[in-house]
Amino acid sequence: MPEGIITVAYIVSGVLFILSLRGLSHQETARNGNLYGMLGMTIAVAATLFAGNTGTLWILIAVMLAGGGIGLVVARRVAMTEMPELVAILHSFVGASAVLVGIVSHLEQGQKIGSELIIHQIEIVLGVFIGAYTFTGSVIAFLKLRGSISGKPLTLPLRHQLDLLMVLAAVICGFWFVSDNQQQLTALLAITFIAGLLGIHMIMAIGGADMPVVVSMLNSYSGWAAAAAGFMLSNNLLIITGALVGSSGAILSYIMCRGMNRSFISVIAGGFGVEEGTLAVAEKDEDGKTVQSTSNEETADLLRNSKQVIVVPGYGMAVAQAQYIVHEIAENLRKRKVSVKFAIHPVAGRLPGHMNVLLAEANLPYDIVYEMDEINSEFKNTDVVLVIGANDIVNPGALDDENSPIYGMPVLEVWDAKTVIALKRSMATGYSGVGNPLYTRENTWMLFGDAKESLNKVSALLN
Repeated sequence: MPEGIITVAYIVSGVLFILSLRGLSHQETARNGNLYGMLGMTIAVAATLFAGNTGTLWILIAVMLAGGGIGLVVARRVAMTEMPELVAILHSFVGASAVLVGIVSHLEQGQKIGSELIIHQIEIVLGVFIGAYTFTGSVIAFLKLRGSISGKPLTLPLRHQLDLLMVLAAVICGFWFVSDNQQQLTALLAITFIAGLLGIHMIMAIGGADMPVVVSMLNSYSGWAAAAAGFMLSNNLLIITGALVGSSGAILSYIMCRGMNRSFISVIAGGFGVEEGTLAVAEKDEDGKTVQSTSNEETADLLRNSKQVIVVPGYGMAVAQAQYIVHEIAENLRKRKVSVKFAIHPVAGRLPGHMNVLLAEANLPYDIVYEMDEINSEFKNTDVVLVIGANDIVNPGALDDENSPIYGMPVLEVWDAKTVIALKRSMATGYSGVGNPLYTRENTWMLFGDAKESLNKVSALLN
């Protein structure tokens, strides 16, 4: 294929990727954003295939069909509650690809000399380092989100000094790689090992409450790894795409950190959080204070006689797959002229935008879904707030308890409403392991049980 056509194809793909990111910034245009991205990727893959050696084209097509088939099967089997784990493990593939590209680029660097060779070697070092860190860090994030390893942060003595020592060791190996023509492969493998170890240690030190930011952060790293691979391969489209993913992921991580009132550096250095508690039903919180229980009948009566209801979805809604029955209840109440709104916290769930995706999956109208900053002032005028499986994002301790690990984190101020009904399976703490004094407030009632089962009964009583 002529070089000019390939260049034009790459430019078109780059524009489509930019339009895709723009579309994904709003719920109403997200579907078109996905279509732009799919079209851009199709053009990019086709152009890349025909730009290479046509004699080995069948090998690439066979590999793509095999990989695509596996991806299709996995994607169809993964439940929405497992989407964070899937995203995390997919990031690891990008990191592993960057490492392999770096090693192959070193082995086949051709006749580069002088400054051109040095620049290429620096590209290899950066690509391998970022790729190895992304690979191991994403695997640890996957295992934490899946529950295969504890969500409790691993805080070794002098861990920050240990991280700094590993970074310095990687820099020294980088100089070794650039200056020594005899043992370059050894130096490159050493960088890979050190970066991989650093990725394991740093993500292990990050606790449960910060995992949504970690997923976003690793998304950014995977983008920079792809951009580094683009430099090594002299592929402009890969550079553009990697830079778009890297920068957008970094911006999203910053927005989420701001939503948690935490600095990006503090999250990377190691967040707060412990593993989740048991699921046994309890009638007391962790301090022994008595909580008030309510019934499905009382909940239905309160909703039926309300003028305004706000629903706060959390990870519990995702686990119970209750988004469809929530939609049904919302539509029933709206037919009764009850104002129904949904409040979304920036870090609700285990993935950026997790709750938005779940609600969109249930075809909930976009115009009744509000971000935290838009709806916090509405709680004072609300009769009933339904908190479905959320814990940390509705914790008043974040505002008034200086000893709380999440003190200073902006939260949804649901306690300002006349009545709060919290749906939980137990009094176990949330993913951060922080107790919630909301549940012992006078205007809060607990509806224990599986959220989907409870809401199904409430919905039946509303009909």
